[in-house]
Amino acid sequence: MATGHAPTASEYVVHHLTNLNQTGHAQEAIVDWGYINLDSVFWGFGLGMLTVFILWRAARKATSGVPGRFQGAIEWLVEMVDNQAKSIVHSAESRKFVSPLALTVFIWIFLMNFMDLLPVDLIPMLWGAGAVSLGFVDHASEAYMRIVPTADINIPLGMSIAVLLMCFYYNIKIKGLGGWVRELFTAPFGAHPVLWPVNFIMQMIEFLAKTVSHGLRLFGNMFAGELLFVLIALLGGTATVFGFVGHLIAGSLWAIFHILIIVLQAFIFMMLTLVYVGQAHEEH
Repeated sequence: MATGHAPTASEYVVHHLTNLNQTGHAQEAIVDWGYINLDSVFWGFGLGMLTVFILWRAARKATSGVPGRFQGAIEWLVEMVDNQAKSIVHSAESRKFVSPLALTVFIWIFLMNFMDLLPVDLIPMLWGAGAVSLGFVDHASEAYMRIVPTADINIPLGMSIAVLLMCFYYNIKIKGLGGWVRELFTAPFGAHPVLWPVNFIMQMIEFLAKTVSHGLRLFGNMFAGELLFVLIALLGGTATVFGFVGHLIAGSLWAIFHILIIVLQAFIFMMLTLVYVGQAHEEH
């Protein structure tokens, strides 16, 4: 965004889709391995701690009597996730870790997605005013702050890579290192030595495809939702009655529909986590 005039539509969109990195400058590219997006790390970590607090409080306040609404909601989530885990991961020992992990992932991703429902300009404006008053930047237009961690590709891909590493762990734990290596070279086409290279390449492609699609599915949906909210917000800045009314109607309709998206994307990520871990327990 320029500092000497009101931002154009293009400048407004770019500003809202630019991350704050550790150098204090803008990070406009979708992927830039040379920078850490501090806003994504801050909101992701903070909401992760909020997730842990919610689950800790639910466990601490749990009673054997008639549950309150908060306890009832958490118990419903626990039962839902546990039922899904039982149908996919058939090892009771593994479920002791996988089920709580899946529950945490669902709530954490839901909270990160939920940030998309906050007013587009609210937190960026507060951050811009604070950054100027603290001397971090000379003008609020130079202060960048994205508050939806799952709309930053680094966060969903980081989570999907963590799931991949967990799958590696369970492959080795369940099948043994030798058994897993043998599977890498003998599945899916057979144990003939001629097929070993083809089998190994296919296995690597499968791991790569599952990991990339796991993260990109969440990122793509949340990035598109964030972009649409920014475009709708532009209507409110047209200084016309039509723009203001259109902004309210379109924003309200999209927010209602987006509630379904943020829940669905959290559920899909959780389910795919269970599916991939369950596959790591299966012999090929």
